[in-house]
Amino acid sequence: MDEVLDVVDVVADSGFEGVLTWLLRLVGLLAVLAGVGLWLLTDMGLLVVPALLMVVGLVLLVAPTVLLAFAELS
Repeated sequence: MDEVLDVVDVVADSGFEGVLTWLLRLVGLLAVLAGVGLWLLTDMGLLVVPALLMVVGLVLLVAPTVLLAFAELS
């Protein structure tokens, strides 16, 4: 966890925090939409893949904000 916070701190110091945050949010949004699309539009018998995509997408939507908040606190 310390390594992740160090990387986030370096990114925050370099001024690219906004770009990185929006890039991770975009990837998260695409993962959520892909999971919903697989769940609704295909005939998949295994629902683990769409559920996993949606969970990972939601984590990527929330993670940049949480990591930057932790980096500012430390």
